[in-house]
Amino acid sequence: MLYRKYEQEIERYLNTPGQALLLTGARQTGKTFLVREMAGRSGRNFLEFNLIEQPEVARIFNESRNAKDFLMRLSLIAGRDMTDGSILFFDEIQEAADPVTLIKFLVDEGSYQYVFSGSLLGVELKDIRSVPVGYLHVMEIYPLDFMEFLTAVGAGPRAVETMRGCFRERKPVDSFMHDKFLEFFYLYLIIGGMPQAVQQYLDTNNLQIVADVHADIVALYKRDFTKYEKKDKLKLEDIYDAIPSELNKQNKRFIFTYLNKQLKFDRYENSFLWLKDAGVAVPVYNAGEPRLPLEQSRSSNLFKLFMNDVGLLNSFYSTEVRLKILHHDQDINNGALFENAVSQQLTANGFTVYYSKSRKYGEIDLMVECNGRIVPIEVKSGKAYHTHAALDHLMDDPNYSIEESVVFSDANTSRDGRITYLPVYMASLLKNEEYADPIVTIDPGVLRE
Repeated sequence: MLYRKYEQEIERYLNTPGQALLLTGARQTGKTFLVREMAGRSGRNFLEFNLIEQPEVARIFNESRNAKDFLMRLSLIAGRDMTDGSILFFDEIQEAADPVTLIKFLVDEGSYQYVFSGSLLGVELKDIRSVPVGYLHVMEIYPLDFMEFLTAVGAGPRAVETMRGCFRERKPVDSFMHDKFLEFFYLYLIIGGMPQAVQQYLDTNNLQIVADVHADIVALYKRDFTKYEKKDKLKLEDIYDAIPSELNKQNKRFIFTYLNKQLKFDRYENSFLWLKDAGVAVPVYNAGEPRLPLEQSRSSNLFKLFMNDVGLLNSFYSTEVRLKILHHDQDINNGALFENAVSQQLTANGFTVYYSKSRKYGEIDLMVECNGRIVPIEVKSGKAYHTHAALDHLMDDPNYSIEESVVFSDANTSRDGRITYLPVYMASLLKNEEYADPIVTIDPGVLRE
């Protein structure tokens, strides 16, 4: 089984009475397999229901009056005993019209542990996240990040921990290890993090079979597009197919007039939001000011649009181009791939990713709020990674108190004042620190009088 960083958290919630677990995310990111594997490890009775393959289960969700009624009907089609403490897994939960209220009642009833999973939940079941706090824990599942990929291809824990240590201390990686990590990162650019694609590579080492998996996933996404385009008059496939060419432009910003020069952005806005909510694309919006909070200066109609997986982006290229990328051919511009890979890693780590363009300092590739401060990020795929005029202007501007900026490239770690140069394979290590829930007390003082 491919190691996934979500395993411990899923295990914890399988053993948390009084709370259900919902796994969401784009199709083919491994949600169902994760639940089956972790439930199997638990040793508990496990029953699985699929609301697409078993439409009668969707009917039970839609027609049951209360938890008792639901469980009674479910027991008739379960096929085996639903013993107390069983894990009941409902896949493709988006097929139920309105499961929100029933989930609360089921958790309150308390006989079973509930796990739900589904795709397009951001599109179809926006209200499912409104289940009262304490009843449902929501986990977004993304494609494998580079650290998960590195483990999958056989890197041992000592090598991985060495990389983590170098990241924490901002010191260079041993040159031999650096070259090997880079070799695997370029392989990651080709294969990406979709679990089926990674597994096919491990089983066969055949990049053509991996490309076939990518093609199948893209075709699956487009079948979803067709379903919703007819209903909501969206332009999903046009936008999705335009992502690779738009990313290959110099500033990588998505220009919606590429699709139709006569239409304005507001005619396409719902399509962009659909792709984001379905998890198949990652929008990176422009933040006009590098100040907290970045959301405050976000421009909703200025953005870059990335694929949810760099391997799927690569699937739009020819076999010859993919092989040249793998072999670091200097004729290939890897800028779009590098920036896509970094953006998807940061998104999977919980960041809302922005870029910034200003007349004062120019354009910064990416920007995040990390540990309570703004971190500007440049992504460089060529040798001139020390050239970054916009970043220099921003760092020199006394109006912004930027403590550290990061440049990701294929060079080893180094420092130059407040600019840290990191190998691009370390992007998945940039995370917010975990804090305990803050407890704040204020003495009312004279207000008591």
